Amino acid sequence: MGKRDELIAKYAEDLKTKCGMEPDMDLLTKVTIGCGPAIYNDDASTVASSQESELETVKNNFLIKKLGLADGPELMDAINSAIETYGKSERNKYRAVFYYLLVKHFGKEAVYS
Repeated sequence: MGKRDELIAKYAEDLKTKCGMEPDMDLLTKVTIGCGPAIYNDDASTVASSQESELETVKNNFLIKKLGLADGPELMDAINSAIETYGKSERNKYRAVFYYLLVKHFGKEAVYS
């Protein structure tokens, strides 16, 4: 099993145990691949949910540019919802899992088909 497969398995476990959902493994794999080399970097592989600048980056680079959503207050609402789902006290929010939650929230699975 390669490094990426190990990470995907770890992300799936987070979705099951911390987020209380059964992951769509095909979508999770595609979202993980979409994160590129960031998943292998300790700092870049997680979302610092307590930093406003990090959340703005998620909003602008992922929700607006990648998913093609229009800017509006519902984007930050969705980010905050993903933080709640993952668990506010959870320090390591993996970027791939966080993005997966946002893709599911907006029903944008087609972006990865």
